[in-house]
Amino acid sequence: MVWDDALAAHDFGPGHPMAPLRLELTARLARELGLFSAPGVRLAGVRVASDELLTTVHDPRYVAAVRRASADPRRVDLAHGLGTDDDPVFAGMHETSARVVAATVDCADAVWSGQAEHAVNVSGGMHHAMPDRASGFCIYNDLAVGINHLLERGARRVAYVDLDVHHGDGVEAAFWDDPRVMTISLHESGRTLFPGTGWPEETGGPGAEGSAVNVALPAGTADAGWLRAVHAVVHPLVRAFRPEVLVTQHGADAHAQDPLANLAVSVDAQRAAARSLHDLAHEVCGGRWVATGGGGYDLVDVVPRVWSHLLGIAAHAPVAPSTPVPREWRDFVTAAGWDAPEAMTDGAPAWFSPWEAGADPADPLDRAVLATRRAVFPNHGLDPWFD
Repeated sequence: MVWDDALAAHDFGPGHPMAPLRLELTARLARELGLFSAPGVRLAGVRVASDELLTTVHDPRYVAAVRRASADPRRVDLAHGLGTDDDPVFAGMHETSARVVAATVDCADAVWSGQAEHAVNVSGGMHHAMPDRASGFCIYNDLAVGINHLLERGARRVAYVDLDVHHGDGVEAAFWDDPRVMTISLHESGRTLFPGTGWPEETGGPGAEGSAVNVALPAGTADAGWLRAVHAVVHPLVRAFRPEVLVTQHGADAHAQDPLANLAVSVDAQRAAARSLHDLAHEVCGGRWVATGGGGYDLVDVVPRVWSHLLGIAAHAPVAPSTPVPREWRDFVTAAGWDAPEAMTDGAPAWFSPWEAGADPADPLDRAVLATRRAVFPNHGLDPWFD
């Protein structure tokens, strides 16, 4: 597990959804639950990624632009996406964002080298950043740099699964033409949510057809449909692709309470999805699993619980849903003026009907899943209806 208070040093300004509080409260809750000190867990610090590392994915001119803006927060560089409402400039922006990249790369290194079976960076998951510009609260794309690092270390196939409510467009773009990387994104349809991309027919560039996978979920999708989509698309494709490493992004913004999106997923369903991806890594990748955080803007009630469940699963010390939220954490939260959840569950059954039980082409969720399966499954020798 990678954690340091410096990872929460970003400051997009008052009122910005990407508040560092969500990371601070996650670390505090994980610590109170005993996850940072669980048997077998190594808590690692962070460094600032070098320009040499950043430019394995990002344009050197963009990195230089971030450095300039970081040194002079009055600087606006709209050509590089810096100084927008989504990505305001702040002092130290380069160093803070480069630490997130280094943390994910260090996780990838630990897993690839065998120093760790699983590795988690909850501060990571900045999946919208493009090679030459900031986008969607993301300055540098830690995931793309981390996956590229795995390829440079010798990985022949890497599967990336993105559970954030927003399309993982930056990671997809980075590997659009690379058949060694399969990117799978399950997100709210671009008809109703930023960034307006991620359609089933977006399947990869020439020579990499079927390597990009997109499930555009209808607004209002809840636990049963969301988990059905995860299991109907992710699991058969990852098994067919046979990656050596599984990299996953666990944005918590698919939750029903998230203020920026329109899905209705519970903490319990997100815990169940993380558990299933952990099991898939053991089944397919010899346990090699790198996981990150991502979006999520219900800062107190949702994000700390979802990511603490992720940390517990990765530590092989899963937190039971019925576990009470530790009194010390609740006291801290209420003293700061917020309502604190009492248990690590929303009380949801996290139930779904598997695809194998039958599909209904008249159902909007099943139509979305089937569109993706039809677009991609034949590239991997799979039947869109039955596999």
